[in-house]
Amino acid sequence: MRYDLAALKARLEGIRLEENPAVLRQKSRDFYWYSPTLKRQLDAVIGDILAAPASEEEVLRILAACFELGIPVTPRGTGTGNYGQAMPLAGGLVLDLSRLDKVLDISTGRVRAQAGALLADIDAACAPSGQELRLHPSTYRTASIGGFIAGGSGGVGSISWGGLRDLGNILSLRIATMEATPRILVLSGEEVQRVAHAYGTNGIILDVEMPLAPAYDWIEAIIGFTDFAEAAAYAQALGEQDALLKKLVSVIAAPIPQTSFLRHRPFLPDGMHVVLVMLAPMGRAAFESFTARRGGAMLFRSDLLAEADRKGLPLLYELAWNHTTLRALRVDPAITYLQTLYPHPDPLARVARIHSRLGEELPAHLEFVRFDGRITCFGLPLVRYTGEERLDAIIALHEEMGIPVFNPHRYTLEEGGMKQTDPAQLAFKREADPKGLLNPGKMIAWENPAFDFAAGRTYLFPGLESRNTGEAS
Repeated sequence: MRYDLAALKARLEGIRLEENPAVLRQKSRDFYWYSPTLKRQLDAVIGDILAAPASEEEVLRILAACFELGIPVTPRGTGTGNYGQAMPLAGGLVLDLSRLDKVLDISTGRVRAQAGALLADIDAACAPSGQELRLHPSTYRTASIGGFIAGGSGGVGSISWGGLRDLGNILSLRIATMEATPRILVLSGEEVQRVAHAYGTNGIILDVEMPLAPAYDWIEAIIGFTDFAEAAAYAQALGEQDALLKKLVSVIAAPIPQTSFLRHRPFLPDGMHVVLVMLAPMGRAAFESFTARRGGAMLFRSDLLAEADRKGLPLLYELAWNHTTLRALRVDPAITYLQTLYPHPDPLARVARIHSRLGEELPAHLEFVRFDGRITCFGLPLVRYTGEERLDAIIALHEEMGIPVFNPHRYTLEEGGMKQTDPAQLAFKREADPKGLLNPGKMIAWENPAFDFAAGRTYLFPGLESRNTGEAS
């Protein structure tokens, strides 16, 4: 046994703890298996004990006890991430925050909720005021707000509001530090970026204040094109129509919609590349005119269907973002994916170049967003996986073409992002987690300051390969 669990349990009497191996295994993982690489590396990862606090006071007791005993703590929400963010690489204690699920306050333009509150439950609480969250992932029904901020970057709503990194999309965070006597800190303004998208490596999110937007009965539409470039150009132009309020603009190349969107299959003719749109209802007529002018075929409209015909259909955002990958995986387990950015100038030219080069091997999937104030697109292309060597070659080809890859086949903050240290997050970790006990192995800058990003070497947390393959790590 690596850690003194008997001493820990004595200090945590009265707090819900769990040591059942089946429960520990379930609570020690996320959707890492989207990646064959992460599945190989992380499949044996499991915590030693789980704690499910019911209050902030219990969270602070857990952190103080683990600090005293030198036991790592990996926080988790509902485990809907994709990169092993909430997986305890060093074992130790898994901190399940799902019982901290209260919506604390709703006012005009803002909501405050505990970290474990589900996004859908927050919106349900806000609905009587005619408001909703600006942003959410495609796992809206099951993801927690704390997990979204710790592991996400944007999603549904980003076409209008940008991402979580944009100032104003997170109003404030209350966090607990990992010290002998844990402190509660309130971060606001630019300070929230010290903890946002840091995988819980430098603070435990307790509650969150987020901005709200007016809620609408969003119109869902699927527009078809026989030419992929025309579909992408339509989506870019629609995104730039600022007077049309949009929640989603996604482009998915054939044949993925036809093979993967099974309940919508009657609306999807063979060979059609599709654009998924969620639009506020006051823009209906303008949207129809715009689509007709661009030559798009209106394949599906939620507001034109009888209620009986809509029954059983997933909401359109559940076909987009990483739900596209999930639906394709259910049909073909050999599918995996990448995450890319098509930056200005001329993002569509970059899309066209890579699509013409790798179209069949890499069916295209674009999510249009507001990025640094301009409309562009992220890519979540599907990959017909044939091996890690070929996957690395595909990534290299993207980067040679000026298309950054946020590698979803890496579990560290830096390798999955911009391949460099975030100085603000590292500095804050030194302050808030001086022993490095929060989610070890996820921040290279802390674990191995000498790591050479330019050389392109893969960082591997000690012991992971040997657990799974018998090889030296």
